[in-house]
Amino acid sequence: MRIVTWNINGIRTFRWGIKKTLDSLDADIICVQETKVTRDLLDERTAIIDGYNSYFSFSRGRSGYSGVATYCKDSATPFAAEEGLTGLLTNREGAIGCYGNQSAFTDEELQLLDNEGRAVITQHRVQCSDKVQTVCVMNVYCPRADPEKPERKQFKLQFYKLLQGRAEAMLKKGSSVIVLGDVNTSHRPIDHCDPNEIDDFEDNPGRKWLNGFLRDEKASADFSHSGKFVDTFRYFHPTRACAFTCWSTLTGARRTNYGTRIDYIFADNQLAEEQFVAADIMPEVEGSDHCPVWGVLRCSLLPSSKPPPLATCYLPEFAGKQQKLSRFLVKVDQKSCRTEEALPGSQEEGERRENINLSGTKRTMSTESVHQTGKKAKTIKTSSKPQGNLLAFFKPKNEKSLGFSPNSLKGSPVKGEPIELTPAVASQLCSTTQEGQWEAPAEHLSAHPSNPRGNKGASLHFWKSVLHGPPPPPTCKLHGEPCVLRTVKKEGPNVGRQFFVCARPQGHAANPEARCNFFAWVDRGK
Repeated sequence: MRIVTWNINGIRTFRWGIKKTLDSLDADIICVQETKVTRDLLDERTAIIDGYNSYFSFSRGRSGYSGVATYCKDSATPFAAEEGLTGLLTNREGAIGCYGNQSAFTDEELQLLDNEGRAVITQHRVQCSDKVQTVCVMNVYCPRADPEKPERKQFKLQFYKLLQGRAEAMLKKGSSVIVLGDVNTSHRPIDHCDPNEIDDFEDNPGRKWLNGFLRDEKASADFSHSGKFVDTFRYFHPTRACAFTCWSTLTGARRTNYGTRIDYIFADNQLAEEQFVAADIMPEVEGSDHCPVWGVLRCSLLPSSKPPPLATCYLPEFAGKQQKLSRFLVKVDQKSCRTEEALPGSQEEGERRENINLSGTKRTMSTESVHQTGKKAKTIKTSSKPQGNLLAFFKPKNEKSLGFSPNSLKGSPVKGEPIELTPAVASQLCSTTQEGQWEAPAEHLSAHPSNPRGNKGASLHFWKSVLHGPPPPPTCKLHGEPCVLRTVKKEGPNVGRQFFVCARPQGHAANPEARCNFFAWVDRGK
């Protein structure tokens, strides 16, 4: 029995197709995280894969955010499957049960913990030597604690607590348990590229939770007072350093292996000792900012005769069932829709901007559009007034000094009426010189009585005086190489401001191939 977990950072990013990717991983059960697909965007080629049955969990509040999926080979079909950890999303046959004590959570907290599509559980039967037992595979995408959003730290710890309670409840009921996925916390200093750069590394609440959840191999052979689960990678490779599963794509840190190990396969103590024979990471597999992690058990899977009800093959849109038209024309009560603040913040600023509207309201049809069913939509122009002449903003006192008329730009709609000079307009009308400044191409200039052939030198001088391209990059002092231009996206006084840094990938300061500490702001006046 072979299992694989992989944060794929978007299920549509598979360059070579989903089936080919699944086949290349060569596993019976493949768990992926951060699918970034919601129910309304799930297509058949993603959900229905020949030779596999699949189980999805979707974000209820944001489009293009979170989401997990478990793909099982037909020879590994589970006999039960469930979405979420709380049980609130399960009101069908084929549920697994064993929810543990949830009295520490309010009803609203439980709803929010499952609203982001972070867990799918499948239950399998396996043949272990002379006995048959059940194994629950918990595919999870644990939240990230945003330092600027204290509520996300609390949300993450609540998710950990709920996950542990559910896993231990199933274990207590007699099932073996595997918890795997993106846990979003590196456990030990050996699992981090530069732990000394982090204040109070060991005091991190996420690491403290892992300390209690996992068995400490170094503490003692007596497991009665330690965690009930084993980090299978460390079980087989207790001292391997630089074994990372996640790297920053922005800084190119994968090239210098400057990353963290935050993707795991955890197994209960007995299962890890009796059935696991190997576990490792696959840093050579690209396509995401994470790499896959795999584990192999000596037991063999006993497939169910048919998939449980959660399987995507039973969804109406994939089962060949005709759906009612009213399903697509539902009137949405805006008051009942959750606002963005009703769900915890997204993991990244870019995701927050991209998904500022809820998926439920983004595609809502207005009553006017419903009444016009069957008619082609007409493009409405915002203004029929011509935009005017570009050069009216920059008209000099003496037009003859330019060598051409300011109204001689081709396409000037109305003489004398200015238009706004935006970067988009400039990029269409002008090209960039080697010095990084804008230059008006000759085809936009027409002959003028005082200069029948046009004066390219004069026009170049004029455009240089009014338009400036990106500043030339400086060279970093250590490598003597051109730097790269970056923009501050973090909210604050410097948001939107540009700066130059070394173009090499991020890495340890002692690594000569890594990025040096060169930094220079771009002058706002340039």
